[in-house]
Amino acid sequence: MPAPPPRDIVEPPPAEPAPAPPADPAPPAQEPARPAQPRPRPPAPREPPKPEPAAETKPDEPPKTTSPPTTLQTAPTAADAELERAIRVTLARARADLRRINPRGLSAEARDQYDTASRFARQADEAIRAKNLVFARTLADKAAALAAQLAGQ
Repeated sequence: MPAPPPRDIVEPPPAEPAPAPPADPAPPAQEPARPAQPRPRPPAPREPPKPEPAAETKPDEPPKTTSPPTTLQTAPTAADAELERAIRVTLARARADLRRINPRGLSAEARDQYDTASRFARQADEAIRAKNLVFARTLADKAAALAAQLAGQ
């Protein structure tokens, strides 16, 4: 093995002393003191409202019922309608494949896949009713894949 090359070591120049700080620095500006915020008083205890005497109702009139609140929804777009139609087509194909299969003639593992595909199709219908089209699409695709695999056996 060859000998290492010679090393030249150069010493750094001596450090210069730091400049001295000014003799009389200005005192830092102080922020004026803020008055303390008064604490909010706890609310005075309230007396419960006294029930008013029941108004006389006519026995001939049925009691008035209020309708349940309506659900706010955005208007479905053309893309949503097209997506929902595509999901329904996929579900119809999956259900057609499942109808061609005799579940009693399947092995235990294949029967589990059959049940899972049926469950995916049912959940996809529920997701469509809830307008969760992304989830419905995923479930419909899974149901169609399992049904097609079982029908091909």
